[in-house]
Amino acid sequence: MYFEGGPHIEVAALLGACFSALPVFEQVGCVPSASAAVVQMEKRIELEKRGKNPEQIHELNLDNCRSTAIVGLTEEFVNLETLSLINVGLTSLKGFPKLPNLKKLELSDNRISGGLNLLHGSPKLTHLNLSGNKIKGLETLDPLKEFKNLKNLDLFNCEVTSIENYRDRVFELIPSLKYLDGYDRDEKEAEDSEADDEDGGK
Repeated sequence: MYFEGGPHIEVAALLGACFSALPVFEQVGCVPSASAAVVQMEKRIELEKRGKNPEQIHELNLDNCRSTAIVGLTEEFVNLETLSLINVGLTSLKGFPKLPNLKKLELSDNRISGGLNLLHGSPKLTHLNLSGNKIKGLETLDPLKEFKNLKNLDLFNCEVTSIENYRDRVFELIPSLKYLDGYDRDEKEAEDSEADDEDGGK
C-alpha cells in the first residue's frame, strides 16, 4: 500500500522517520555518536587506572574501546611502557601524547593510513604492531627510521606488504629493525623469548 502521491512519497516518509529517530538511537547506544566515543575512551582509561595516578601506570589496555582519535591519554603517563589500542577504530594518531618510556605499542586492526611521525615522543619504542591498518606505501613508514630502538614491526594485512621486495626495502629503511612480521632478514622466525628480550632489553 502506497501513500498518496506514489511510492517515492512513501520512501521519503520512511527516511524522514528514520532520521528523526537517530537521536533516540544514540541515547540507547545503537548509533554511537562522536561525543559518546570520546566519553567511552576517557572512562575506559579511568577504569584501567584502578585508582592509581597516571605516573604509576606501566601498562594500559584500551582494546575495543571505540574512538577515531586518541582522547584522554595524556603526557602524565610518563612511565607507561606498554600500550594496546587494538580494534579501536582509529583513523589518525592525532593527539598521541609524548610517552618517553613507551616500548611496546599495539595498534592492529584500526584504520590508520599515516601520521607515524606523531609517535616521535616515544623514542624508546621497540615493538610496533600496525597489522590490519591502511598502510599502503613505503613512504608512510619513513618516520620509523628515526626510531633507533625499534626492533619488531608487524604489518600483516596492510597493502604495503604487496609491494615488490617489500621486506628488503623495509629492512633497508629501518636499520635498527630485527624482525618484520615475525621474521628476521633471513626469514628465520622469531622465538617468543627473543622477541620478549628485544622488547624488554632497552
